[in-house]
Order: sequence, then C-alpha cells, then structure tokens
Amino acid sequence: MGKKEDVPKPPKLASRRTNRKSGIKLGRTIAGQRERLETSSERMAARKKVQKKKITRLIITILIFVVFFGFAAYMMISFLNKDAELTTEEAKIEVSFNPTIEIVDEDAAVSGKAMTARMKSYIGQAEVDFKDLGYQPVKAVVPSGSIREVDFYLDGVSGYIKTTIDRGTGVTIEDADRMIRYLSGIGESNFEYIDVRIDGKAYWK
Repeated sequence: MGKKEDVPKPPKLASRRTNRKSGIKLGRTIAGQRERLETSSERMAARKKVQKKKITRLIITILIFVVFFGFAAYMMISFLNKDAELTTEEAKIEVSFNPTIEIVDEDAAVSGKAMTARMKSYIGQAEVDFKDLGYQPVKAVVPSGSIREVDFYLDGVSGYIKTTIDRGTGVTIEDADRMIRYLSGIGESNFEYIDVRIDGKAYWK
C-alpha cells in the first residue's frame, strides 16, 4: 500500500469568478457576432441607398425646374418677338391709310401738339371701312381730354359714331353699321350718338 502522498490529486475547478474573467464568452458564438456585423453593414448600406435616392430626387427636381423655366422663358421671348413682328407689320399696313376727311383735334388747338401717326392711321383706315359699307365720312373729331377716342360724322346720319383706337376698325365699323340699321328699323333716325367702343356691346342716345 503506497503512501498517501503518491495518490494523484483531482484537478482544481475554476471558480465562477475566474470564469467570468476568462476570455471565453459564455452564450455567445462567432456566428452571432457575424450576424450583428452583417446587420450593421446592411443598415449602413440601406442608409447610403436612401441618401442616394434623396440626392437623385433633388437633382431631378432641379432639372425639371430648370427645363420648365427655360421653356417658359423661350415661349415668352418667342411671344414678344412675334408681337414685335406683328406691330411692325401693322405699322407698315397703317402707313398706307392716309385720311382725306376733315380732322379736328380739340386738344391740339390748345396745346399745339401734333396728332400721333397711330391716330391718323386709324382715322384713315376707318374712313376706308365706312366707305366699303356705303357710308361717306365727312369729319373725325378727337374729343378734348381723350387720346384714344375718335368720333366720326357721316353724311346723311344724324348722330356721330364714338370709336376707340384700341379696337380694330373692321369690327368697329360693322357694329356701327348694325346699330344704324337697327335704329332706322325702329324709327329712331334722330339720335345724338352711337357708342361702339366696347367689344360686343353698342349704345345709343
């Protein structure tokens, strides 16, 4: 029988406190750490993707506004150019209409200012339009205090015709003709004036 000293001693168990301090993490695996790392990477990628989408949307919005305002500016410039061309063409056409009837500018007699070329052209064109409908204009009067109104006196018509240079002479003279014929039809041949300065409306007194 050997000595007691020769009997091997059982291995010493580590305490729970020692286990806590050890490098082994209980209940955690390498796979779990990898999943957390992958999840974090996916979140970062998702955030970057969202940011890229926001930037792309912002760029697209800016481009849409640039295209829209560019198109609007182009249309405005085109409209102004066309309007300028029409004004030039109208000026060229109006030059050929020189009035032959008597013209009375009530303000010019006081101020001494000459009548504008536009006013003269309007009177000349209206004179032609009246004659085309069988009327004989004898006088045109620009009333005092007015720079757009022209009153026409016609041979054989008791009252005068109030017109404005803001309307075309063609439609204005046609309206005047309809009113003269209407008043003649109802027996109102002695009137003071017919007012055809407003489009689609006519008045008489």
